[in-house]
Formats: sequence, structure tokens, C-alpha cells
Amino acid sequence: MKTVFVGAVEGSARALQAICAAGHAPALAVTLPPQLAARHSDYADLAPLAARYGVALHHTARSEDPATLAAIRAIAPDLILVIGWSQLCSAEFRALARRGCLGFHPAALPRLRGRGVIPWTILLGCREAGATLFWLGGGTDDGPVAAQARYAIDPDSITARGLYDQALAALEQMLPPLLERIARGEMPSVPQPAEGASLCARRRPEDGRIDWTRPAAEIHRLIRACGPPYPGAFTETPDGAPLVLTGVRHCLRQDYYIGLPGQVQAVEGRHFTVACGDGACLDILEWSGAEAPPPLHGKLGGRAP
Repeated sequence: MKTVFVGAVEGSARALQAICAAGHAPALAVTLPPQLAARHSDYADLAPLAARYGVALHHTARSEDPATLAAIRAIAPDLILVIGWSQLCSAEFRALARRGCLGFHPAALPRLRGRGVIPWTILLGCREAGATLFWLGGGTDDGPVAAQARYAIDPDSITARGLYDQALAALEQMLPPLLERIARGEMPSVPQPAEGASLCARRRPEDGRIDWTRPAAEIHRLIRACGPPYPGAFTETPDGAPLVLTGVRHCLRQDYYIGLPGQVQAVEGRHFTVACGDGACLDILEWSGAEAPPPLHGKLGGRAP
């Protein structure tokens, strides 16, 4: 079975490694050129993997580029795998594969179709997450399901990194056996139900701005949702220096500190404690951007626009 692999992020690299190690190396890998790495905070260079397994590599800024379509057409693939590629695939693109195009989505479809799914899963306080391999169609993540995993998560502690890794672990487990089935002539395909479907809006880096007038639990979720491999939730020190917050816990001394929203209540080494809009406080354990922790009783950020 001849395949083409399309992707450009960490999940793409892990999927490519998994299928190559299982004996399903694609004939061609299509990816972004390194100079466009800034498009994705989790960009991964597929060149080393392609070289290791003897996979031809094609760099492109757009999967719909005529030269890219021609390169794929020359392979005459049975199957195209689109894993970690945030561009729509047209009918012309999908028609290049004799048996169709498989996509990956880090949620249990039909819930949470669309963009920014991992942050939204955390922001919504979901207790269950999932990962889905599905057949690409003309809509947004609405094609028939080929394989799916579901798993429980703790909505009060899960981080973007933890959820991202769980989704990729599920992908690594599902994809090689699915390729085996398709190579044998099977076509696992279960239509997605209309009931329970939802669509996530795109999230941008500026959506990570912290509004300290919000409750501590909400800010806690935002910091966990926006952290690595994403750009992070952010605020500013009293002198205007950017501060990206990536590690947080609920303050161990609740009801002890009294202060204004965004006011720093304690500083211990690189850790500091900030008051939130409901009177509760958060301990900031990991951060970057400023040269030093903000000053005691200094006020961070302010209200988000």
C-alpha cells in the first residue's frame, strides 16, 4: 500500500515515527519548510526522520500548491495521512488518494471539532478527552470515524502538555493497526452522529492574556490550557515587562492573604503568590519573560480588554 504523509508538528513526527517503525513508511512526506516554523508553536522538522527511514521529503507552504499536488499525484497513493496540518484539504487534494485521506483530531469526535481543541478541553472543564482518526471530507472534522480512543482526565489538574501527550500516545497506538487493516482491504468507517457535535473557535496567542479580576479557578484553568506546547498565558509586571506563566497551583494558604486582584502577596525565591478577583490566590511556580519575579505588593496586568 502506497501512502503519503502530510504534517508539520510534534504529533506529526510521533505519528511518522510510529508508522515507519511498524513497517509502514510512506513513499513521500509533505511538510513545511523550516523557515515557516513560526507558524506552529509545536513545529517539528520531519527531515531527520525522513532521512532515517528513506522517505522522500517535499517542502511546501500550502498543500494546495500545484507543485505539491503534482508531487503527490506522481506517487499515485492509495492513502494520504494528514496528521498535524492546519490547512483545509480540497476535493482535488483528497481525490489524489485512491482509498481516501485519513485525518487526526485530538478529541473524541463529534465533540470539539475545529481549532484549539486541547486548550478548549481544559477551559471547558471536561472530564473525558479522546483522540480520533477519521476520513477527511468537505466539512470541518465531520468525516466518518476510522478509529477512536476515549480516556478520563482530571479537569482540575490536567495541563496542555499532559493532554497533548495523552492524545499523541493514543495516536501512536491506533495508527499502525489501522494501517494494517486498510492494507488488508478493510475500510473502518463509522458516520459521526449529529447529536453531541460541537465546534471550537480558533484561539490566538492574545487569548492567553490573564484578567486578574476573574476567579482563581478560572485563571488556573487558563494557565494550564495555554502552557507548553502552546505560547502560554501572560500578564505584565508593574513596570510593563512581559510575564508568561506556565506553572500554577492554588495557594496553600487560602484565606490568609488579602489584597487587590493582580496584586503580588508573597515572593519566595522564584515563586510568587497573586490575588485573584474572588479573593483567592494562586502560587505561580514557573514563569518566563521578566528578569526577576515581580515585587511584593506590585500589581500585575490589569483587566483584559
